[in-house]
Amino acid sequence: MESIVILLLALAIDLSLGEFPRPVHPVVWMGKVTSLGLRIAPRQGRRAQLIYGVVVVVLALAIFALPAYFILFYLRGLNTIAYILVGAFLFKSTLSVKELGRAALRVKQLLEGGSLGRARVEVKTLVSRDTSRLDEPRLVSATIESVAENTSDSVIAPLFFFLLFGVPGAIGYRVVNTIDAMIGYHGEYEYLGKFAARLDDGLNFIPARLSGLLLVTAAFLLRMDGRKAWQVMLRDHASTESINAGWPMSAAAGALRTRLGKVGHYQLGDANNPLSPQLIPSVVRLMGVSSLLWAGFGLIVEVMKLVFTTQV
Repeated sequence: MESIVILLLALAIDLSLGEFPRPVHPVVWMGKVTSLGLRIAPRQGRRAQLIYGVVVVVLALAIFALPAYFILFYLRGLNTIAYILVGAFLFKSTLSVKELGRAALRVKQLLEGGSLGRARVEVKTLVSRDTSRLDEPRLVSATIESVAENTSDSVIAPLFFFLLFGVPGAIGYRVVNTIDAMIGYHGEYEYLGKFAARLDDGLNFIPARLSGLLLVTAAFLLRMDGRKAWQVMLRDHASTESINAGWPMSAAAGALRTRLGKVGHYQLGDANNPLSPQLIPSVVRLMGVSSLLWAGFGLIVEVMKLVFTTQV
């Protein structure tokens, strides 16, 4: 019963308040720990960098996931209300539904207001690519791609690991995902980030595909082009370098009947609709409905667990 309340409360907090203040946000502290580790990281030697990258991930998991487990284990036997509140706070920190939608809609407003420079800065908070020279269609594409990919990273995957391993599982996933987002595996940190990147690929393998399916389902429910979403997802999901990102992004491209892409890297979908700011609210709605569908599934799973354990 506690897991059901934690799930509902975490979703309610996210949808009503958005992100926690930075000083108390666990994901912000994950980023600080990662940045601290990078300051003393070896700059030469592939093997040394690879080993150090493994150590960073293991230590970060020990710093965040293990305390979450022990704190909740202690509180569960001490006070149910405290257990639920702390559990909901920690789990909510791994989710980002409202803020993801807000950020995307801010880009739309800036583009419609002619503030291309400010829109480039805003999009930079959503993607890792250089946005300084992107024109309006490329900014729209980057925004849609980010919302689609983060439907998996910021909603579907955390809840997936919550259902499997509880709050510590969601925290552990967010640790790996944050390190991968900060370090990556190209350029200066190529070998430092290889372990985090490969681990993140493995953790997201199922959630990314679930996200694609949920986005297709949401497209049907919202009376967008669900059939096209399915077709484009099957056709274009392997176009991206990431083995996971292509699934939700290509599903979104098909649903919106547009072509997304990063110049020189990949293209997803067909150019039936131009990349205009008006498409951004549509992908936000796709993300929202997909999140609600997955949350509903999660609640059903938790209720079934409760019924089964009660009967046993």
